[in-house]
Amino acid sequence: MNTILIVVVVAIVVAVFAWYVAIVKRKNQVDEALSDIDVQLTQRHELIPNVLEIAKRFLSHEKDLMDDLTRLRSAAQGKLSDADPKTLAEKFNTENQLSAGLGRLFAVAESYPQLKSDAVMMNAQTTYQEVETNVAAARRFYNAAVVSLRNACRIFPGQMIAPLAGVTQMPPFFEAPAEYRSPVNAADYL
Repeated sequence: MNTILIVVVVAIVVAVFAWYVAIVKRKNQVDEALSDIDVQLTQRHELIPNVLEIAKRFLSHEKDLMDDLTRLRSAAQGKLSDADPKTLAEKFNTENQLSAGLGRLFAVAESYPQLKSDAVMMNAQTTYQEVETNVAAARRFYNAAVVSLRNACRIFPGQMIAPLAGVTQMPPFFEAPAEYRSPVNAADYL
């Protein structure tokens, strides 16, 4: 009887430890994913002043847009991985606003043949699209890591083990802003 009790206790301890390790691994994946997003966003933040400088030559009357982008870039800088979950949602929102602003800038630039055909601007736009593609991939990796962590923490006995593994708050998802979720009306662009 004692042997069975010892085996059961050892099995429970091993299972709890294995779950603890799984939660820690998933938490580390979320941190890694945030770090990957940081790398991509840093590239974007470094690209923005160059794009704005190029566009300034042609779009002097779009000063408000340029000022907004400069302000948003300043607000967005800083590592995501150093932020707590509450601050992450705010930083994600700022990044979404920055993306929308850059989209507006490139849309305005399309209306100016001199700027549209400028080789430096075209190169900057291509580089920006590459960085945005990498940011999107990093966001998908991050959201997958968050799902995995949330599942491990919410399934019994994860709820009891999560605080021991240092997971007291669940990180937020990186979500697209509402205007990106609505259907596109082609008539608006014709």
